[in-house]
Amino acid sequence: MAALPIDDGHTVVLPSLPKSFPRPESSPVSIAQSWLDRLRHTINAGRFEDLKELLHVESWWRDALTLSWDLRTLHGLPNITGLLQKRTARLHFNFLRIHRNGYFDPKWCHISPELECIETMFEFETSQVRGKGMLRLVQDFDGLRKAYVLYTAAQELVGYEHAAYTRRPHGGNNSLGGGALAGNWLERRRRTVDFQEAEPTVLVIGAGQAGLNVAARLQALGVSCLLIDRNKRIGDNWRNRYRTLVTHDPVHTSHMAYLPFPPTWPFFTPKDKLGDWFETYASAMELNVWIRTSVKSASYDEGTLTWTVDLLRADENQQRTLHPRHVIFCTGHSGEPSVPSFPGQDTFKGSIYHGSQHEDASYCKGDLHGKKVLVVGTGNSGHDVAQNYCENGADVTMIQRGSTYVFTTTKGLLTINKGAYEEGGPPTEDADVYSQSTPLPLKFHLDVEGTKEIAEAEKETLDGLRSAGFRLNSGVGGGGILSNYLRKGGGYYIDVGASKLIGEGKIKIVQSPDGIKGFGENALELADGRKLEADIVVLATGYDNMRSSVRKTLGDKVADRCQDAWGLDEEGELRGMWRPSGHPGLWYQGGNLLLCRIYSRFLALQIKAIEVGLNPRGQSK
Repeated sequence: MAALPIDDGHTVVLPSLPKSFPRPESSPVSIAQSWLDRLRHTINAGRFEDLKELLHVESWWRDALTLSWDLRTLHGLPNITGLLQKRTARLHFNFLRIHRNGYFDPKWCHISPELECIETMFEFETSQVRGKGMLRLVQDFDGLRKAYVLYTAAQELVGYEHAAYTRRPHGGNNSLGGGALAGNWLERRRRTVDFQEAEPTVLVIGAGQAGLNVAARLQALGVSCLLIDRNKRIGDNWRNRYRTLVTHDPVHTSHMAYLPFPPTWPFFTPKDKLGDWFETYASAMELNVWIRTSVKSASYDEGTLTWTVDLLRADENQQRTLHPRHVIFCTGHSGEPSVPSFPGQDTFKGSIYHGSQHEDASYCKGDLHGKKVLVVGTGNSGHDVAQNYCENGADVTMIQRGSTYVFTTTKGLLTINKGAYEEGGPPTEDADVYSQSTPLPLKFHLDVEGTKEIAEAEKETLDGLRSAGFRLNSGVGGGGILSNYLRKGGGYYIDVGASKLIGEGKIKIVQSPDGIKGFGENALELADGRKLEADIVVLATGYDNMRSSVRKTLGDKVADRCQDAWGLDEEGELRGMWRPSGHPGLWYQGGNLLLCRIYSRFLALQIKAIEVGLNPRGQSK
C-alpha cells in the first residue's frame, strides 16, 4: 500500500546511536531514578548548560501544562533548553520519582528495532502542578544515558485538587451550608440545575462525550458548569444515528472520566446503549444539563472577559441570558456536514441525502431488491451505509475518489491497543499517560513498521479489496490509522464487515479520481462522462471543520479570530483543540471517547488555572 504524502511539514529521522555498549550491571530502576534525580537538581539549580548530559541533542519533550499553560511538543536540545530557561520560576520540582504500579516500571525495551532504551513511568510535582510522565533513555556515543523521549502531563493543580477519593464530598445534611433547612440534596440539585441563585462560569455547548467529560472534570474542580443540548434527551447525538451503528473503538479505550463501564459491558457498544449510558452518566455525576436548548445570540466583552449568551429553552418556552466566562464547543470535532451540490441535482428523480441523515435501509419504503444505491465516499460512514443497504437487498456501488486506509477490528485494532488498553491491562489513567507519551510526529514515524505488520496480518482482506478495484493506502506518511485520524480527520475505515462484501463483489467499487460532474433524471454522471444509474445516492462526503459550527452559532466576528480545529501545528500538536482556540474564553473539545476523556482533564485544568489566578489572562505560551 502506498503512503499518503506528508503535507504538514513534519518528517522524522531517527538518530544514529552506538550499538556496542553492553547493558550496565545497574538495574533499570536505579538508572532511571538516578537520571530523574539529576534532572530535578539540574533544573532547580538553573544549570541549563548541563542538560546536554541528560538530553539527547535530538530529544523530544512533549508536555501538557507543566512547562506552560498549553500543549507543547519541543524537538531538539536547543529548543527544550530555551523554553526551560524562560520557566525557571515555575519549574521548581518538589519531586521526580518512578511510578511503581507493575505495568510501567523501569524496563529495557525498544523505541524502534534499532533504538534500545530504558522506559519508565514517573510522578512529579512542581510549584503549580502534580502529574505523571514517561521517560525513554538511550545511550549516547559519550556513554551517558540520555532522554530521547520525555513526556510530562499535569494531572492536578497543587492546592486546587479535584474533589475525589479522600477529597470526596461529605454528603450528609450537616455538611450542607445552612443545613437541611436550606434544602436537602434533591431540592438543592433542582435549584443548581436551573441556576436560580448563580450563573455558570462555563457554558458547554453539546452534551455528547466531549461535553459530558469536560463538565465532569470542571465540576470536580469546583468550577460551575452548564451543558446545553438541542436534542430531546441526553445521548440523542448517538441514538439519532443510523440503526445499526456500534462504536468502532473497543470498550477499554472508551471509558468516561471517573466512571468506567462495568466489566459486563460489550466489547463494542451499540449506539442506543451508549446514549443510555450518557444519560446515566449525567445523572450520576450530577451534571447540570438543559436539553432542547439552543444559542440564540452571543457576544464577548473584552473588558470584563465575559460572554453574554441568549439561550432559548424550548421545554420552558423561555429565553435566558447568561454571562459565563468561558464557552466550550462540544458539537463534534468534524463540525457541520459537508454537503456538496451538483449540476442537475434538482432534476434527479431518485433520493439524495447526506450520510449524516442515514437511519436504516430496512426503513425504506418498498422493496430494495434491484434498487440501485450509489454511496459517494469510502470512509467509515460510507462503508457502514453501503453495508446496511447491501444487507437489505439493494444493488450497491461505492464511488471512490481517493485511496482509503483500511484495517480490521479483529486484528489491527487489537494490535494498536496492545499493552495499554486491553483485558487485564494497566489502570486506565496510567494507560492514558502512556498512550499520549510519544510526540505525534515521532509516533507517526514509529507506526510505519507496525502498519506494515498489520497489513501483512490482514493480507487476505486487503487482497480481496484490491481485486475488487478498491484503492488502499497506508496512511499519511505510512503511519496508519492514527496518522490519518489526527492529520486529516478521516480517510480511513475500521472494518466491521463491509470489506468482505466488497471482496465478494456484493458491494461494487467505481473509481472516479476527479469526482462527480452532475446528475440526470435517473443517473449520476462522473467527471469522465461515465453515467451510473441510481435510485438512491448517499453523499458520505464528511464534515466541515469544527470552526464552521462556531461560525454558524456565534457568527463571523468570533469565528474569524479562531483557529481551525484539528491537524498538526508547527510543533506537532493538534491545532486549536483542547487548548486556546485563538478567541479568549472560547475552547474546542472533541474527538472519540478516548481523546475526550484524556484531554478533558487538560482543558478543565487550563480553565481552573485561569479562574484561580495561576494564569489570569489565559496566556498559553
